[in-house]
Amino acid sequence: MIAVSDTGIGMDGSVQEHLFEPFYTTKEPGKGTGLGLATVYGVVKQSGGSICVYSEAGHGTSFKVFLPRVESAGDAATPFEPILPGLRGAETILLVEDQPEVRSVVEKILTRHGYSVVAADNGAEALHTATTYPGRIDLLISDAVMPGMSGRDVATRFLRTRPEARELYMSGYTDDSVVRQGIINHSAAFIQKPLTPARLLRKIREVLDADAPRESA
Repeated sequence: MIAVSDTGIGMDGSVQEHLFEPFYTTKEPGKGTGLGLATVYGVVKQSGGSICVYSEAGHGTSFKVFLPRVESAGDAATPFEPILPGLRGAETILLVEDQPEVRSVVEKILTRHGYSVVAADNGAEALHTATTYPGRIDLLISDAVMPGMSGRDVATRFLRTRPEARELYMSGYTDDSVVRQGIINHSAAFIQKPLTPARLLRKIREVLDADAPRESA
């Protein structure tokens, strides 16, 4: 069990009812995405644990995270997976990611392995790029869950302008959870965060090199 407590303003019952819902926030517009606690909840549940909260307005908040005990020694660390030359590419990719740190890392991975990258931090910017970018765009990589416009909404509108392109979704949630919530189609190409360079590059080649007709999410 991991416990975290603060002495802040606390929360009343109405706030606690929505605490772990994606995009729910009590902060001012532009000050928070409402994804922090939703992500924590998802990680804990995927690990077979549970999370509970106790809070009173004016008296702070306490979170307790319960995780399963490991009874046996863990497996040996996975050996480093080298990035193979065959995973390089020369295509142009439109990357849509609202978290600057993630967007920067993914962009560096792609550019270092031959891809041309056009980056956007939200759906509106991505769609503007789709209509104004003078060259070909071969692949849309979009975070599945974003404030304002979901990855699926971005892809649907993007493909009207760029029907020759393919799409790949990424998310900190599992593909099963985003499918069940209707965020993406079950047939959509998906990769889960956190990403490793080799896994990301391998998935990109899988999507771009696929001979089967693309089925949009």
